[in-house]
Amino acid sequence: MFSLSTTMPEQHTFLSPLECRYLLQAPENPSGNPLVVVALHGYSSNPEVMLRLTAGLVGDGHIIASLQAPNQHYVADGLPNAQSIAGYNWGIRPHWESSVKLHHEMLREVLKSLRDRFDVGHERCLLVGFSQPVGLNYRFVGTHPDEVGGVIGICGGVPRDWEEDKYQPVQAALFHISRDEDPIYPIAVANTFAERLRHRAKDVEFHLIPGPHRFPSKARSIVSPWLKRIFPTP
Repeated sequence: MFSLSTTMPEQHTFLSPLECRYLLQAPENPSGNPLVVVALHGYSSNPEVMLRLTAGLVGDGHIIASLQAPNQHYVADGLPNAQSIAGYNWGIRPHWESSVKLHHEMLREVLKSLRDRFDVGHERCLLVGFSQPVGLNYRFVGTHPDEVGGVIGICGGVPRDWEEDKYQPVQAALFHISRDEDPIYPIAVANTFAERLRHRAKDVEFHLIPGPHRFPSKARSIVSPWLKRIFPTP
């Protein structure tokens, strides 16, 4: 007679090639020492939206790569249908360790490719993230401190393990924007971010501005002075 086993199932993992994608917007003849900007969209969004928002944030004349998150899903109420649109995300908590590793690998590949193509040093590279990838980007610069000169984090959080010894001193300048009507990161939580970020980074600028958990369309006025300070044009 066949009997069911009571032992726990084995779990096996393996690696398989992953096709990654980013959109690139660059001036025909880059001049004036442009920045290389790598932009990462929020949960359920896409690189098309993030490219447009980032261009409005940093201004014209820069090289902007909008990276698509590796995990895909349909954005729909209930079961997906022919009208459902594609959304992308950077991972979920049960598989967070592998998601962080993949995020780091993707960023390093894109940054190297862009630096080589446009002959730009790491000190002229900028990460921009909205919501979910903000903490991932902070982890990245705490793990690979020589990859970028600055990071802009919008409506995201600081990693839970930020104070642990696994991270190195952050060389990049950090610019963080929180919003006072954000239900994901309430004011009491957001107000701890600047001090926590300074645990690893010397140059931290924090802004709490009005509004909900949404990309701030008028943030260019506070970002522009920071860009000029961190990335001066010779």
